[in-house]
Amino acid sequence: MCAGAHAWAGQVAGTVMQLSGPLMAKKADGKVKILAIKSEVEQGDTLLTEKETYALIKLIDNSEITLKPNTSFVIEQFSYVAEQPDGDHAIFSLLKGGLRSVTGLLGKRNKERFEMKTPAATIGIRGTTFVATYVPASAPAPASSVPTVPLPGGGTRAPGLYVQVLDGLIHVTNPGGTQNFAAGQFGFTPSFKQPPVILPANPGIPFTPPPAFSASPLSSTGAASGKPAAIDCVVR
Repeated sequence: MCAGAHAWAGQVAGTVMQLSGPLMAKKADGKVKILAIKSEVEQGDTLLTEKETYALIKLIDNSEITLKPNTSFVIEQFSYVAEQPDGDHAIFSLLKGGLRSVTGLLGKRNKERFEMKTPAATIGIRGTTFVATYVPASAPAPASSVPTVPLPGGGTRAPGLYVQVLDGLIHVTNPGGTQNFAAGQFGFTPSFKQPPVILPANPGIPFTPPPAFSASPLSSTGAASGKPAAIDCVVR
C-alpha cells in the first residue's frame, strides 16, 4: 500500500492558470514550494492558499478547481490518459476552506472515479459544477446547529460542509446517510456522523474570485502542453 502511494506522488496533475496571491504546495516528501502561474501541480501535493488568494488549477483532463482563500486542498490521486479510461482516478481532499469544481473529461466518462473527500462527507458527481466549503469547528457545536438562512455579515457559521450546485448533480455521503443535490440547491453536513440535508436558502458562503478568472489567458491544453515558464521557489 505504501509503495503504491509513493508511486502516485510526483505525477503531474495540472497547471496553475490564475492567481490572486501566494499559493504554496507541500510536496509528498515534505518540501514546500511557492507556486506561480504556469507552475505544475502533482499528485500528492497539498495546496495552501493565503487569506487573499484565489487560485485556478486546470487539471490534465481540462477540469478546473478554483481554490478560495485560507484553503487546504490535497490532490491524493489524479490520473487521466485519453486512450486509457480504465486508468482514470480522481481523489481529492478538502481539509478546510472552499473551492469550485468544474467537471472535465474524466468526470464525464467515469463519474464513479471522482471523489472529493472532506472531514464531514464525501462528494461524488454526475457531470457537475459545484461549490464546496468546509468550516472547521473551533469549539464543539450543538448537533442542532443547522443554518437555514444566510447569516448577517460577520456572523459565525456552524461548522461543517456546505455545498452549492451550479450545474448537474452531486451526491454527498457519510455514515449518517446520502443526499443528492441538483442545480440551484444548497446543502449542509454538520459532521461525519450526521446526514447531509438540503437547505431552503443560500447559507451565505461567499465565492467571489477576481473577474479575470472567468477568462483564462493561457492555453486549455493542460500541463502536457509544455514545461512551466515560471520558476518555483523551494522553501527550505
